[in-house]
Formats: sequence, C-alpha cells, structure tokens
Amino acid sequence: MEKKILAKVGDKEISNIDIDNAIQGLDPYQAQQFQTEEGRKYVLEDLVNQELLYMYAKDNKIDEDEAFKKEMAEIEKNVLKQYVINQILTSVKLTDEEKQAFYEANKTNFSNPETANAKHILVDSEEKANEILAQIKAGDVTFEDAARANSTCPSKDQGGDLGTFGRGQMVPEFEEATFAMNVGDVSEPVKTQFGYHLIKLEAKNEPSIPAYEEIADKVEKTLMFQKQGEVYKNKLDEVKAKFGDIVSYM
Repeated sequence: MEKKILAKVGDKEISNIDIDNAIQGLDPYQAQQFQTEEGRKYVLEDLVNQELLYMYAKDNKIDEDEAFKKEMAEIEKNVLKQYVINQILTSVKLTDEEKQAFYEANKTNFSNPETANAKHILVDSEEKANEILAQIKAGDVTFEDAARANSTCPSKDQGGDLGTFGRGQMVPEFEEATFAMNVGDVSEPVKTQFGYHLIKLEAKNEPSIPAYEEIADKVEKTLMFQKQGEVYKNKLDEVKAKFGDIVSYM
C-alpha cells in the first residue's frame, strides 16, 4: 500500500497507514463503522487531536508530574515483565529432527479415534421396533424409508442418518451396540433412555495413526508448548534460587 501523508501536526506526519492501524486496533464491529470515507475522516481528526493533546502535555510539563511518573513506572514495570516472558518463550527453537523424534515417541497421542457412521430408527416401544425390523428384513421397506415414516428422532428427515461419531458421543447402550456390529448389519431393538433404537451400521473406521507429514503443524505446536513450559519453569527455578529469600507469604 502506498503511503500518503494526510495531515501534519508540527513535525508529526499522519498517514493513511496510521488510520488503517488505528481501525485495525478496534473490535470488528467498531472497525466496520469506520471503513467509510466519513469514518476514516473521523479517525484522522481523532489522531490529529491526540497529537495536539500530546503537544499540550509536553508544553505544560505534565510528564514531569509525580503522579505521571508513578503511573509510567508502573506501566514500565508491567511491560518489562511481559517482555521478559516473551524473551523466554521466543528463545525456544525446534529442529526438524526434534519434531520427528517427538512424533515417533508419541504416535499414539496423535492417533485418529475409532469412529462409526450409522443410521437409526427411534420408537417408543420394543413391540413397535420389532414390527419395523420385521418389515425391513422381509424387504417390504428400506431402513431409510422406515426411519422417515416411524422415527421420533429429527434424523428421520435424513433417513435416520446420524453421520460419523466416535466413542463417548452417544449413550453407552447405543455406542456398545453400534461398535459391536458389522458394516451393513441392522441391529435388534436397543433400549436407551430415549426409547428403542434400530441401528444400521454404514461404516466403521478403526483407530489410525496419521503420517507425520499430515500432522506436522500439530506436532510442532504440541512440542513447542511443552518445551516452552519446560524452559519457563527452568528460568523460574533459576530466578527463585537467586531471589527466593526475599519472598514471603502472609
């Protein structure tokens, strides 16, 4: 983006880039309101006013007030603390060999869980479930059509399709029955707190470990978080060993 000077307050130049930076510092809803031509003019005027106030403060030596100095000292203290933390964390570097070794040593932590894809029909009674099951087995109706006609679950509009889910996402009885089935099977009625289910297993995926190349970013983030935690703790231990005797808890 070409830089264009839009105003000068003394020696201070205010450009279109300054306006963009000011708008980007707002929350998205506020920023949207200042993207118009009028909005940008308002931001420019505000930046000019801020510079004028700065000049007023310097001219009246407000920066020499004791209250100001005290506040600035507190700000400097907080910024310095955060700066030190950032220095510690950004000092951590990872090599490709480290990341690869971490992946090899922790493969199981990156594994894709076992999942199933199933459809179901939910009804209020076991008798009703058995009637529907008999019709499906006899070929009088497809599982999907039976779901649309009889199921009390909103999934009936999709022929009972529940999509793909892993362990822990369904009630125990439903999960146990589903993961014990073979693909293509239709279950006997399964009772849960919601009623009686007929389940059709569409697909089942066994747990798998993705190749390193597929999850390299995830491996790097995980290892970086771990190493940063270790480096931060070691630095704190070093600092406590030097200054710990001046700490007291009330």
